[in-house]
Amino acid sequence: MAKKYPGRVSRRAFLAGTAAAIGAPALAQDINGSSTVEMENDISETTRRNISSFRALHWQPYFSNLNNGAVLVDTRSRALHFWSEDQSVYKLYPTSVPMTEELTRRGRTSIVRKVVGPEWRPTPSMLERNPDWPSYVGPGPDNPLGTHALYLSWTYYRIHGTHDTRKIGRRSSNGCIGLYNEHIQELFGLTNVGTQVLLI
Repeated sequence: MAKKYPGRVSRRAFLAGTAAAIGAPALAQDINGSSTVEMENDISETTRRNISSFRALHWQPYFSNLNNGAVLVDTRSRALHFWSEDQSVYKLYPTSVPMTEELTRRGRTSIVRKVVGPEWRPTPSMLERNPDWPSYVGPGPDNPLGTHALYLSWTYYRIHGTHDTRKIGRRSSNGCIGLYNEHIQELFGLTNVGTQVLLI
């Protein structure tokens, strides 16, 4: 006869609870942590697991040169690739990507500004969709841009960090590309104003 231990969860209860947690869609969060995370359904046949999409790439199909370094953002695999000008450094980082096709911009741009401790102001279209959001958030743990931001030549578009690590690997942004704070800090040190960027 099996012994009963108070406070212990049975194998059946554990498996049922785990299955329910995996099967439930992630909750949305506001800019402070309750409504901007996962806006897609759980993993299915049509949404590949992020880990299987990661692969090292060569820069030549995407750039004619590596002058000033190069950043490639692949929105489908949710990965950012960096190559240094002298080809001695190659980095691959998981990213968050825009929630919808309408918010996704693709093409060539460049880094025009680098900021440690960025300020955040929602765009007019963000405020239209989310009228309860604040019009300004200063640097710190509540800032949606995390610890560092790389401003692109496209208005309102950034590559930045995030304090909400649940966003990485998901469709969760309003157009920007998000990285873990430790990754954006590293990329920040590797890139320059003028580094070329391609989003595909």
